[in-house]
Amino acid sequence: MPLHEDEIPVDETLVRSLLKEQCPDSADLPLSPAGAGTDNTMFRLGDDLLVRLPRTSGDAVLKEQTWLPRLAPHLPYPVPAPVHAGTPTDAFPLPWSLFRWIDGEEPGPDTVRDWAAFGVDLAEFVRSLHRTDLMGATRTGDLSWYRGGSLRECDEWVVRCFEDCRTVASGAGLDVDGLEELWRSALTHPEPSGPHVWLHGDLKPTNLLVRDGKLHAVIDFGALSVGLPDAEHATVWDLPPAAREAYWDALSLDDTTWTRARAWAIAVGVSGLSYYDQTFPAFVAECRARLEAILAAPGR
Repeated sequence: MPLHEDEIPVDETLVRSLLKEQCPDSADLPLSPAGAGTDNTMFRLGDDLLVRLPRTSGDAVLKEQTWLPRLAPHLPYPVPAPVHAGTPTDAFPLPWSLFRWIDGEEPGPDTVRDWAAFGVDLAEFVRSLHRTDLMGATRTGDLSWYRGGSLRECDEWVVRCFEDCRTVASGAGLDVDGLEELWRSALTHPEPSGPHVWLHGDLKPTNLLVRDGKLHAVIDFGALSVGLPDAEHATVWDLPPAAREAYWDALSLDDTTWTRARAWAIAVGVSGLSYYDQTFPAFVAECRARLEAILAAPGR
């Protein structure tokens, strides 16, 4: 089912045609679906490659192709390595990518051995990314995204999402008033004033890979941007409390940062319920679980 009004349909036949035209040496390798997110559809190609195609127009593909090779040497865990920059065609009028396949599993109770250690490892990745030189990049164009900016600038659309959550099926039984109160409390704090840093932008579990019980790789840099770091920490509410607390302690983050990060987590969660209520049940479930985790433990 399409998730967006301007989405471009993708199937194996289309992907195979793109490969035959632009990557003939790999075009006959086995091809199989490898998952899909809100912005991308993916196919595994042979044993060693991943085809990644955007659902809609945007700059994420070119951004990943440009910056991932430059960021990778500075990071403690593997990240996707582009091997081909696919160009638009009549059948698929957007750029697309071919990456090296990275083996791994999504973090969960059956794949992670020690959640506290996992939180520390994730903090190490974030610390390294945020300390990496910007290499001339600035918060402009495709490297400017709302999650690296101001909470207050998002208030108008977040309030609309709260209203939607009071009516959509996926918001049934959720304490929306409690979430809105936590959102409002964050707006009373001063805006952050630190330097801009590199941001992954979406460090939720589906964008992390585990091997041998430990964090192994970080994937999907479609939300890569430059900005303030608070929103980067929001996805820790997708992890068990032991991982969340270990992450927080490893980065020595203060209570104000915690409050702002929690507000970002709420904003992303309620917008997910509002926008994808009828189209993407798996993502809606992720958003709802995040919001329920916040309500269950709103403090440190």
